[in-house]
Amino acid sequence: MKSPVFEEFDPASDCDCPGCVHWRRVLPHSRAGRTTAHPAARRALAVAAMASAALGAGHAVPAAAAPHTPHRPGVSAGDGRDTPQGGKAPLYGPGGSPAQPSDTLKPTAITRTEIINRARTWVAAKVPYSMNAYWSDGYRQDCSGYVSMAWKLPGNEWTGSLAQYGERISKEELQPGDILLFHNTADPESGSHVVIFGGWTNHAHTNYTAYEQTRPHTRRKSTPYAYWNDSDRYVPYRYKGVTSEEATESGTVPGKEPVSGTSGAPAATPYPGAAYFGPVAHYAHVTLHGRMPVGDEDVTAGVAGPSPSSHGVPGYPGRAMFRPGAANTYVTQLGRQLVRKGFGGFYPAGPGPRWGEADRRAVEAFQRTQGWRGGAADGYPGPETWRRLFS
Repeated sequence: MKSPVFEEFDPASDCDCPGCVHWRRVLPHSRAGRTTAHPAARRALAVAAMASAALGAGHAVPAAAAPHTPHRPGVSAGDGRDTPQGGKAPLYGPGGSPAQPSDTLKPTAITRTEIINRARTWVAAKVPYSMNAYWSDGYRQDCSGYVSMAWKLPGNEWTGSLAQYGERISKEELQPGDILLFHNTADPESGSHVVIFGGWTNHAHTNYTAYEQTRPHTRRKSTPYAYWNDSDRYVPYRYKGVTSEEATESGTVPGKEPVSGTSGAPAATPYPGAAYFGPVAHYAHVTLHGRMPVGDEDVTAGVAGPSPSSHGVPGYPGRAMFRPGAANTYVTQLGRQLVRKGFGGFYPAGPGPRWGEADRRAVEAFQRTQGWRGGAADGYPGPETWRRLFS
């Protein structure tokens, strides 16, 4: 007579059930760096052992389910995820082209906008977390590989080497594209992590938008400063190659044509757009505006200057105009166009100037009619959404 077969499965390493959370906290790690199996798996093994004993010797007992992958001490399940990382490696992994030695490298010039836009590509693609796999762009799919990609580094760095590409700054100096780095020199596999700073989400500077590579995939999330855990061990860094958004030809603003002034007179400073003066904006234009005497400017949000043309799309004012709490004429313009296109059913009343969930759901419905899914249909209008909606 064959011994009965007991099937069992081992949940993912970030299983959030109360049992897994409890056992990850209280059970010691094995010498191999693994915790013991899921409690359900141990119960299955016990039942199998008793059944085998009852049926007599000679019957094999099925193996227990595979144990969990290691969990960082001090990191609870939920927001602080397991993020083991690989070491330094060339693009596309050990078989790829070796990177130039770091002592001869010169920082690649890159703007903050480029860094954030590169970070968003993985968020939109929901790149799966892996310390061994490499994405199509050649960068390793872990936290340090993600920062290497966003900073456009020539190879895959790790938390122990990223600091050499940046300069240490203070919390008050943080701007989008900087990073918050925690490298545990005593035990790099215990808690080391790095995230990309995307901007403050409140005036108190207690929360910020973090772009990070963690399980199960890349995410963009409001995060308490400096992180969910080990907060006092994260250090802010700025990439040495970051260039100013305003480092362009005199009399111009990034993404805009030069503004010609009176012959022989200095060129007038053009209005950069309302997006540069939002609640969490941190640009030179804010300082410049603060130095202007009252009544001495035509710089009124949403009024002065030519029609916006962000990302080369005429009329598109930029993503900052369509975020929670935003209130401007572009939200009204967008809502009215959605109604014209047949997506007005989400509005309990006519579209207004304040961005809300009705606007987001209407935009998402429109994006889905374009065949977009996942991060491409998040309900926030990007330049391509705007172009198609108003074409």
